[in-house]
Amino acid sequence: MTATITHVSDTTFDEEVLGSTSPVVVDFWAEWCGPCKMLSPVLEEIAGQQADKIRVVKVNVDDNPDVARRFNAMSIPTLLVFQDGEPVKRLVGARGKGALLEELAEFLT
Repeated sequence: MTATITHVSDTTFDEEVLGSTSPVVVDFWAEWCGPCKMLSPVLEEIAGQQADKIRVVKVNVDDNPDVARRFNAMSIPTLLVFQDGEPVKRLVGARGKGALLEELAEFLT
Protein backbone atom coordinates (compact mmCIF):
# COMPACT_ATOMS: atom_id res chain seq x y z
CA MET A 1 0.00 0.00 0.00
CA THR A 2 1.55 3.28 -1.00
CA ALA A 3 0.42 6.52 0.48
CA THR A 4 1.57 9.76 -0.90
CA ILE A 5 2.93 12.47 1.30
CA THR A 6 0.84 15.60 0.95
CA HIS A 7 2.54 18.97 0.71
CA VAL A 8 0.56 21.53 2.69
CA SER A 9 0.88 25.29 2.75
CA ASP A 10 -0.01 28.21 4.99
CA THR A 11 -3.45 28.22 3.32
CA THR A 12 -4.20 24.47 3.39
CA PHE A 13 -2.62 23.59 6.75
CA ASP A 14 -5.67 24.03 9.00
CA GLU A 15 -7.95 21.98 6.77
CA GLU A 16 -5.41 19.21 6.01
CA VAL A 17 -3.85 18.87 9.46
CA LEU A 18 -6.07 20.37 12.15
CA GLY A 19 -9.20 18.98 10.49
CA SER A 20 -7.84 15.44 10.12
CA THR A 21 -9.56 12.59 11.95
CA SER A 22 -6.36 10.52 12.11
CA PRO A 23 -3.00 11.51 13.62
CA VAL A 24 -0.87 13.61 11.27
CA VAL A 25 2.93 13.82 11.23
CA VAL A 26 3.95 17.24 9.90
CA ASP A 27 7.49 17.43 8.53
CA PHE A 28 8.78 21.01 8.61
CA TRP A 29 11.64 21.00 6.07
CA ALA A 30 13.54 23.05 3.49
CA GLU A 31 15.14 22.28 0.14
CA TRP A 32 18.64 23.24 1.37
CA CYS A 33 18.49 21.12 4.56
CA GLY A 34 20.69 17.99 4.39
CA PRO A 35 19.12 16.15 7.37
CA CYS A 36 15.67 16.90 5.88
CA LYS A 37 16.70 15.11 2.68
CA MET A 38 17.90 12.11 4.70
CA LEU A 39 14.60 11.97 6.58
CA SER A 40 12.41 12.19 3.48
CA PRO A 41 12.68 8.55 2.25
CA VAL A 42 12.15 7.30 5.82
CA LEU A 43 8.92 9.30 6.07
CA GLU A 44 7.78 8.07 2.64
CA GLU A 45 8.29 4.48 3.77
CA ILE A 46 6.40 5.03 7.02
CA ALA A 47 3.61 6.87 5.18
CA GLY A 48 3.21 3.88 2.86
CA GLN A 49 3.35 1.21 5.55
CA GLN A 50 1.21 3.01 8.15
CA ALA A 51 -1.27 4.76 5.84
CA ASP A 52 -4.26 3.26 7.63
CA LYS A 53 -3.11 4.70 10.99
CA ILE A 54 -1.27 7.95 10.34
CA ARG A 55 -0.91 10.65 7.67
CA VAL A 56 2.35 12.34 6.77
CA VAL A 57 2.43 15.86 5.36
CA LYS A 58 5.30 18.20 4.56
CA VAL A 59 5.57 21.96 5.06
CA ASN A 60 8.37 23.79 3.26
CA VAL A 61 9.37 26.45 5.81
CA ASP A 62 10.82 28.75 3.14
CA ASP A 63 7.55 28.80 1.19
CA ASN A 64 5.26 28.74 4.25
CA PRO A 65 6.83 30.81 7.03
CA ASP A 66 3.50 31.58 8.74
CA VAL A 67 2.66 28.03 9.73
CA ALA A 68 6.30 27.34 10.70
CA ARG A 69 6.25 30.39 12.99
CA ARG A 70 2.83 29.51 14.37
CA PHE A 71 4.10 26.15 15.61
CA ASN A 72 7.59 27.37 16.50
CA ALA A 73 9.38 25.15 13.97
CA MET A 74 12.67 27.06 14.13
CA SER A 75 15.08 24.14 13.71
CA ILE A 76 14.61 21.76 10.82
CA PRO A 77 13.78 19.05 10.36
CA THR A 78 11.07 19.34 12.98
CA LEU A 79 8.33 16.73 13.08
CA LEU A 80 5.13 17.64 14.87
CA VAL A 81 2.47 15.03 15.49
CA PHE A 82 -1.07 16.42 15.57
CA GLN A 83 -3.98 14.54 17.07
CA ASP A 84 -7.50 15.99 17.20
CA GLY A 85 -6.20 19.32 15.91
CA GLU A 86 -3.56 19.69 18.64
CA PRO A 87 0.22 19.26 18.49
CA VAL A 88 0.92 16.34 20.86
CA LYS A 89 4.54 15.45 20.06
CA ARG A 90 7.60 17.33 18.75
CA LEU A 91 10.69 15.65 17.31
CA VAL A 92 13.63 17.78 16.23
CA GLY A 93 16.36 16.37 14.00
CA ALA A 94 16.63 13.46 11.59
CA ARG A 95 16.19 9.88 12.81
CA GLY A 96 16.44 6.44 11.27
CA LYS A 97 13.32 4.46 10.54
CA GLY A 98 13.53 2.27 13.67
CA ALA A 99 13.97 5.22 16.01
CA LEU A 100 11.19 7.16 14.29
CA LEU A 101 8.77 4.22 14.47
CA GLU A 102 9.55 3.93 18.19
CA GLU A 103 8.79 7.62 18.68
CA LEU A 104 5.53 7.26 16.75
CA ALA A 105 4.49 3.90 18.26
CA GLU A 106 1.75 5.39 20.45
CA PHE A 107 0.01 6.70 17.30
CA LEU A 108 0.34 3.45 15.33
CA THR A 109 -1.60 1.10 17.60
